[in-house]
Amino acid sequence: MTLPNHRLTDTRTTPRRKALISGAGIAGPVLAYWLNRYGYAVTVVEKAGAPRSGGYPVDVRGTALEVVRRMGLLPRLREAHIDLRRLTFLEGDGSEVASLHPHTVTGGVAGKDLEVRRGDLTDALYTVVRDDVEFLFDDSIDTLDQSGHGVDVTLRGGSRRTFDVVLGADGMHSRTREMLFGPEEQFHHYLGYRFAVFTMPNTLGLSHETVMWNAPGRAAALYAVGNDDDVHGFLTFVHPEPPCDASPDPQAQRDLVVRVFADAGWEVPGMLAVLRDADDAFLDAVGQIRMPRWSSGRVALVGDAAYAPSFLTGQGTSLSLVGAYMLAHSLAGRDHTEGFAAYEHATRDFVTMNQALVGKGGATLFPTTPQALKERNDRLRHLSAMPSGEGRPAHSALTLPESASSS
Repeated sequence: MTLPNHRLTDTRTTPRRKALISGAGIAGPVLAYWLNRYGYAVTVVEKAGAPRSGGYPVDVRGTALEVVRRMGLLPRLREAHIDLRRLTFLEGDGSEVASLHPHTVTGGVAGKDLEVRRGDLTDALYTVVRDDVEFLFDDSIDTLDQSGHGVDVTLRGGSRRTFDVVLGADGMHSRTREMLFGPEEQFHHYLGYRFAVFTMPNTLGLSHETVMWNAPGRAAALYAVGNDDDVHGFLTFVHPEPPCDASPDPQAQRDLVVRVFADAGWEVPGMLAVLRDADDAFLDAVGQIRMPRWSSGRVALVGDAAYAPSFLTGQGTSLSLVGAYMLAHSLAGRDHTEGFAAYEHATRDFVTMNQALVGKGGATLFPTTPQALKERNDRLRHLSAMPSGEGRPAHSALTLPESASSS
């Protein structure tokens, strides 16, 4: 799945094309970086007031590692690498099932793959591009009009501007996608789980490890990225009905989690107590975004806005990095029609392969029945404690096309 090389636009004789990117998370800054290298004048609009810090750790694997290498960020991210060393699974009564290297379960490659705090990644991406493109924080797209020769955009802050292309990198609950294609429920494929993640005190003294408690259809995990005083608490559970609202009431979501885990043992009662008042709690449904096409006219989507794979695959960040690179490369020297078509042609198989990993993730981490949990635990007990050096084929299934700026 390689894309033929082609020349950069000659900006000395061609007026700079203007691109607006909605979203300054992961895909947005990567897209901005490469479009700028290809001669575009780039503006990034972000509804938050500044680059977002914090967040759950994220993985960068396979082809995505080459994207950050070409951006010159690999040394910085290697320094920020968390180096999770142990993943321990517990029975419902708190007894140990197995303790393994995380890569044994995730399909990662020790010594190559990266796991970093999301804030460390977004800060690195913003730093490398902030001097070359325009960032508009605390603002967002209000309206899009493609009836003219470009895209006429009205921002919520009141300004009106025209761009050659508009690119939505605004996450799973993308406002750009909604304006372009309609309500999220058309494209959201619910995978049968809800989850909550939040920060809580490290009362067990965990270090560079995750401990996961399982009961049929329920799981609780404590994730220590270092020797910190706090850990990430994580609760997930099977729920047959998808959310009826893309933005449900946060308190109602917390109440649902508390009800589902009310009789759970281990550290769960303490986790629920923290969740009730946690100011950083994030609660959502587990799902994927699947779309028959990622563009319409002069507007296209990238990353989670177009093909969120869910955390069950472990590939959300990597797909955002690779997709942004491929979209920028596809637009270099092409008009938007040809560029968007090339982007889909070169990237969709990679996306499909990685979204298909969801079954492996769900079966390993969150068995839904007593029999499935028993079978999972039996498999874990027989797994080698050492990680493989291969990685999952889907992680590296796409070879990046060369760029004149990537040497």
